Amino acid sequence: MAGTAGGPDADAHAGAAGTPEVDAGADSAGGPDADADADAVAGPDVDAAADAAVVPEADAARGPEIDAGANADPAGELEADLGDDAPGDPEPGANPDAPGGPDANADAAGEPEADAGQDAPGDAETDGASSDASGKPEAGADADGTGVSEAAAELAAQRELRARIERRKAEKEAPIPAGTKLSGQAADLLAAVRAVEKGEKSGAAFFAGPPPAPRRPAPGPAQDAAAARPRAPEPAQPPATSAEALAAVRAVLTRGGAPEALAAQVTGVLGEQAAERLGADPWQLLAVPGVRPEQADGFARALLGEACRPDDERRSAALVGWILEQAAARGHTALLADDVRKALAARSVPDPDEAVQQAVAEGVVLVFQDGLPDRPGLEEGADDVQNEAAPETEDGEPAEPVEVLLGLDRYALAEESLADGLARLLNAPVRDDGSVWPEAGELVRAVAGSGLVAHTGGEAARAESASVVTAAAAAGLRAAGAAHTADGQRRLAQLTGPLAAFTVAGLLSADGPGRDAEGALALDVLVVQDATQLDVETAAMLVESLPDGCRLVLSGDPGVLRPAGAGLVFQDVLTARICPVVASRVPDPGPVGELVSGIGIGELNQVEAPGKEVVIVPVRDAGEAVHRSVQLLADSIPRAIGIPAEQTQVVTVGHGGSAGTRALNAALKQRLNPGPGRFGGFDPGDRVAYAEVVGRTVTGTVVGADAEGLRLDCAGTSVLVPKERVESALRHGWALTAHQAAGMRWPAVVVVLPGDAAQGLNRAWVYTAFGRAERHLSVVHGVDQALPRAVAEVLPPPRTTRLAPLLRGLLKTGE
Repeated sequence: MAGTAGGPDADAHAGAAGTPEVDAGADSAGGPDADADADAVAGPDVDAAADAAVVPEADAARGPEIDAGANADPAGELEADLGDDAPGDPEPGANPDAPGGPDANADAAGEPEADAGQDAPGDAETDGASSDASGKPEAGADADGTGVSEAAAELAAQRELRARIERRKAEKEAPIPAGTKLSGQAADLLAAVRAVEKGEKSGAAFFAGPPPAPRRPAPGPAQDAAAARPRAPEPAQPPATSAEALAAVRAVLTRGGAPEALAAQVTGVLGEQAAERLGADPWQLLAVPGVRPEQADGFARALLGEACRPDDERRSAALVGWILEQAAARGHTALLADDVRKALAARSVPDPDEAVQQAVAEGVVLVFQDGLPDRPGLEEGADDVQNEAAPETEDGEPAEPVEVLLGLDRYALAEESLADGLARLLNAPVRDDGSVWPEAGELVRAVAGSGLVAHTGGEAARAESASVVTAAAAAGLRAAGAAHTADGQRRLAQLTGPLAAFTVAGLLSADGPGRDAEGALALDVLVVQDATQLDVETAAMLVESLPDGCRLVLSGDPGVLRPAGAGLVFQDVLTARICPVVASRVPDPGPVGELVSGIGIGELNQVEAPGKEVVIVPVRDAGEAVHRSVQLLADSIPRAIGIPAEQTQVVTVGHGGSAGTRALNAALKQRLNPGPGRFGGFDPGDRVAYAEVVGRTVTGTVVGADAEGLRLDCAGTSVLVPKERVESALRHGWALTAHQAAGMRWPAVVVVLPGDAAQGLNRAWVYTAFGRAERHLSVVHGVDQALPRAVAEVLPPPRTTRLAPLLRGLLKTGE
């Protein structure tokens, strides 16, 4: 099993510095797995250390423990037949090195580690400069009599934004040799950043820019249709790579001692001119998923010889981008500038401060000081002091230190677009749309009067948010609901009817309710369940697809694990306090619901379970944990509880280790569906987990294979896994991680907690894993007091995002 959270960086698992290889074997808990494909196999995993903070030392008596009184069943009905085998003997096939692909359990796209070692250290606040200089129009701004239409204004703003991005990309493609001087915009940016860092100028200078284009308020339903809104741009399809380009890249890789197998990935990332770009800047190899800095250094040494130096500006710029990409894999949309400097120092960059300034000047990263206009004493010419010093207020008192953030334009633009879209919906005059809503509860009343509503609650609260869809339909409005997974869609459809229930991915595709004449979704009300699983890019696309005047309900459980992608959309909306928030008062039913509700507030209580709804199975080691898990799923639960193995799911802490998904799935396959694995390691009848994209897992059963790939039956829906994705995107699915299981539920769940998982537990993980059970929960318990301590004391590590201050700024401006 992986090491503790916040431990050594995954660099320790990288190959020799001179041989850049995709790091498919990283098993460290200190950072995301470098092999994005290997870890995206079934979505984000939560290895023994993923998503955990270091467990604080505490008295063993602290916090209640699930004891053997009401729930443990070491020799009862569930375990009556477990004496057939020696209790310590592992199930056949439970070899921790069982086949199943590289051990990639360090969470490339899952929950952020507790600071991931050296890549995002500390929480120190630093000075710097910049802001949202995108020039996007503010939602709700009135036209100033200019006569510019809404469509023209938005098109102008988008053209300006795209032009800026293209200029930054053009500057990046022409690396600046060490020792040369900057000129033009790059020189101005560098000088401005240095001025702010030295305290010679306020960060407010970075907010100078063209005023946003005016935007008209959304029209009411009685008005004629407004001018067409521009459709969200479709993602560009990567052009086919020519054989000549691939051959040229292979030649460069061979000269640098890198494997030729990387050629396709390199050209996919760097384009047709990849060979020339690598020759001019070998550190651009870091843009390829899975390549580590020491591997890129070795590649550069082979190509540049003595000209390869640690202080090379090309190396510094590439490292800054890589650090921020790794942070995004851990959920951050930006990092404190001081954290980036510390990470650069750990990578042997001689002058981290100069490296950050150079990266800003070259457009590798953007600089932000969100919330700057709200802070006193930051007017032009304020006497800032470098790094920790704070400006003074008018009364001479020191003001709050200014946080300078660095981020990649990809996430910056997504957060800014999302903030603008949410403000647009919130400012729309939905109260005057003429609809007559039926008498209903608090949530329906809130939605009837606001364009954006947040709704919090557990599993039982899903019925409340679904009632908004039916109430809106009764009011004559076009309404739909969307969930994170296909299982969530199925449960939603039971409440709203099948025609009004979608997945979020389906809503944005051809499976959605259709588009209106303006290219927006043909909806008046949209309810998004599992909103806690929305990453910032998905949320931005979804909100951009909604028409003016549409009501949006974000409904989720704040206690579950965070989204696999970057951002904290749901939590940021709650934090910003810019819309009505309705908290459900409906408790989750039964002993399992009572247990999970207690965990949500930090209490691990003993619950009465007369029907064996909750059972604790103590184990001594990982081998016994695997043995007991197989017996529970295959024999005990079907016989004693009446729930068949097909409706029981095993949930564990990660893919690797002696009781991870690989070991458990190998043992479960041998017991339930033995076979040679003739279709890429799979046989007909195997239960599988398919990661269509990172963070979204579909479970199903293998039904066959043909020339196109592997055929799955996923809850009655036929799914094809292309043959080139079978190895990278498919795992056996009898056992899942809690991240993979988020958004899904089963009649019975077996949660496996081996002893070496103790330091990887936190409240959100336990809450999510236990909450996957509908009727029965078995806990294979080998972590002793670490379980109540994690529930009571250990919270998920924080993420750095910009959405909340952006929302507050937009809504304050609009007041």
